[in-house]
Amino acid sequence: MEVQSGSTSNFKLWSELELHEFPNKFVIKSIESPDQGFSISRFDGNINDLDDDDGSGSSSKVSTIYGVAGTIRLLAGTHLLVITSRKDVGTYLGFPVFRVTSMKFLSCNEASRFLTSQEKKDEAYFKTLLKIVESTPGLYYSYGTDITLNLQRRFKLAEGWMSRPVWKQADPRFVWNRNLLEGLIENKLDKFIIPLLQGNILLTPTFLSPSLFIFQTGEINLKNSPAVITLISRRCTRRLGTRMWRRGANLEGDTANFIETEQLLELGGYISSFLQVRGSIPLLWEQIVDLSYKPRLNIINHEQTSKVVERHFNDLLQRYGECVAVDLTDKHGDEGLLSMAYASEMQKLPNVRYVPFDFHHASGNTNFDNLQLLYDQISEDFEKQGYFLVDPEGKIVAEQGGIIRSNCIDCLDRTNVTQSFLAKKSLDIQLQRIGDFSPIETISTFGEDFEIFKTLWAEQGDEISLEYSGTLALKGDIVRYGKQTMGGLIKDGMSALSRYYLNNFQDGVRQDAIDLISGHYTVNGNGPSPFQHNGFDSISYLPVASALVIGGLTVTSITLNQAGRNAQSFLSSVVCAGLTAGLMAVIKSNGRQFCSRPRLCGLF
Repeated sequence: MEVQSGSTSNFKLWSELELHEFPNKFVIKSIESPDQGFSISRFDGNINDLDDDDGSGSSSKVSTIYGVAGTIRLLAGTHLLVITSRKDVGTYLGFPVFRVTSMKFLSCNEASRFLTSQEKKDEAYFKTLLKIVESTPGLYYSYGTDITLNLQRRFKLAEGWMSRPVWKQADPRFVWNRNLLEGLIENKLDKFIIPLLQGNILLTPTFLSPSLFIFQTGEINLKNSPAVITLISRRCTRRLGTRMWRRGANLEGDTANFIETEQLLELGGYISSFLQVRGSIPLLWEQIVDLSYKPRLNIINHEQTSKVVERHFNDLLQRYGECVAVDLTDKHGDEGLLSMAYASEMQKLPNVRYVPFDFHHASGNTNFDNLQLLYDQISEDFEKQGYFLVDPEGKIVAEQGGIIRSNCIDCLDRTNVTQSFLAKKSLDIQLQRIGDFSPIETISTFGEDFEIFKTLWAEQGDEISLEYSGTLALKGDIVRYGKQTMGGLIKDGMSALSRYYLNNFQDGVRQDAIDLISGHYTVNGNGPSPFQHNGFDSISYLPVASALVIGGLTVTSITLNQAGRNAQSFLSSVVCAGLTAGLMAVIKSNGRQFCSRPRLCGLF
C-alpha cells in the first residue's frame, strides 16, 4: 500500500549521481538531469553551483555514486561523505528502500601542509575515526519518502507535506547524519540531501532461510490471505554511542540505546502499526570497563536526577501518550540497586506506570512462556493503548494511545525477547479485529508463518545489538524457538567473549568516531588539542603489559618443569610465579587504565 504517494508533487531525491574528480575540485551531477549538481573545492571545501567549466576538461576519475550523506570539517579542511554502493531491500509503503553497503569520505584538505606537528597528529586520529564511520552498520534510506516517521504520525501530518524536501519531512531524532547535512542545507541542495536512518528494516520472507543484513520481501499466508509484516527500528541520535560508554541518561533526559520499533501489518487492504520503545534506565549512571567481565554499576548522585527522569518521561508522554515503563532488570546485586533507584524516582511520577519484572528470575534462560506473567500485569493498559489501523478506503479506524517502554541493562537481549512477545500479542489482536482470525486463533496456530514472524524479531535483535555492542544479540534462540538451545548457548558464549574484547579494547575509539560524526564533539582549530592532557596512552601500554604477563607465565611454566631437579630451579619458579602474579594484580587494579576509552567527550 502506498500512503499519500499518488500525488505528482511528491518530492523525490536524485537516485544516481556522477562523481567527477578534478585536481582542484569534486563535481557531482545528477545522471538523470546532468545540469543539476554542485562542486566542492579540494582546497577549502567551499560548495558552489555548477558552472560552464564544470562540464569541460578531463577529470582524473569518473564514478557513479548513490547519494551524498553530508560534510564534516576537520583541522585541515572539509570531508565529503558519499554513498558508493547500496542494496535494494524492498519497499516501505510503496516506496523503494535501500541499505547503505559502503561509504567513502572524499578529502578536501589541501591545507594539511600548514598544520603544526601536534595538529598533524590530531588530524591523523580524526581521519582514523572517519574510517570507522565509513563502516557504520544498519543505515537505510529512500529517495521517494522519509522513513523516520511512524505510520500514525504520517497520517496526522498536513496535506501536501510530502511535497517538502525529504530532510524537512524527517524526525530529527532519528536522522543519523543530521549533523553532516548543514553545509548542503545552507547551499539549498535539497534534491541531494539524504536523511539516513540507523536501525533496521525487515519484511516477511517468502521462505525461511534468512541471513543477517539480507532484507527479504514476500508474503506469509494466514488462512490463505496474503499478508506482509514489516519491522522498522529507528535509533535515536541524541545519546548515540557504544554499550559501555553510553549508559543511562544525560541531563536533558535523553537515554542511551533509545529505539522506536514499529511493526507494520498489510493485509487485505488494511494496514496497521504497533509501536514500542526501548531505552537505558533514565538515571545518571555508568559502568566503566576495567578488564573485569562485568564491571560494577555506579549510580551518580546528582541534584538534577529527578528532573532528568521527569524530562525523559514528559517527552514520551507528549509524543506517544500514556506510558507503561517495564523494568526487566534483576532485583539483586548491582542491577538490584539500580532498579531500586529507578523505582524510587518513578514513584514521583504519578502519570507513568512503573512495572518491575525480574526477567531472569521469572523466565530464566529456558521458559519464554513465563512472560505471560508480565503480560497479565500490564494487559489492561496494553489493550487500552491499542494500535493504529487504517481500512482499505484509507480511513483511520483505530489509533494507538500509548506506549510500552521496556528496558534491561543493555536494552538488547532481555528487551528484545519481551518486545517480540508483546508484538505477537498485538498482532493476534489486530488479526482478530480485521476478521482474519477467530477470537481463539493466534499467529502461533500457523506453524510456518509463526516461524517467519519469530525469525524477523530475532534478526532485528541481532542488528540492533550489532550497532550498540558490536556483536549479535544474546538469547536469540529464545525468540526463535521459545527456549534456550545448546547451539544458542554456544553462540551466546562466543558473542559474550566478543563483547568483552570490543568493550575493553576497541569501543573507546568507536565512541570517539560516533561523537565526532554526530556533532557531540566539534573540531576546533583554535583550541587546545583534545589529546594533550592524556598522558597515559592505553593503546601503547597494553601490548607491553600483555607481553610481560605471557612471558612471566611461560618462564614460570618452564621453571616448574625443572623444579624437581634442584632447589635453585624451585626457587626460580617461585620467584617467577610471584612476579607474574604481582604484575597481574597491578594490571587488574589499574584495569581502567589499560582499556580503550573515549578521548573526545565525557560520559554525559
